[in-house]
Amino acid sequence: MDLRQLSDEIESVSTRYADALGIERDDIWFLLKLQEEIGELTQAFLMRTGRARTKGLTSDELEAGFRAELADVLCHVVLLARHHGVDLEAEIQRKWLSRQA
Repeated sequence: MDLRQLSDEIESVSTRYADALGIERDDIWFLLKLQEEIGELTQAFLMRTGRARTKGLTSDELEAGFRAELADVLCHVVLLARHHGVDLEAEIQRKWLSRQA
């Protein structure tokens, strides 16, 4: 699966979610939703590394939560980029991959 195909699929899920809950996905929503997910990733990381209470979760559950939050952050980065018309593949190529030695 390429990033454009992934973006289409993530957009479809996000649209259905927003429609079901009556959420207006505007510039502010896309940014704040990403910020929310980064906060959840931070919490999962802190719990996973013993820097926050684990809420009774097992190490496997903490690991699964961390992985899930990483996916949420990536999906919301993709959504934010898509909303603003940013071609992430092109930007990754320009910013990261063009510097390969």
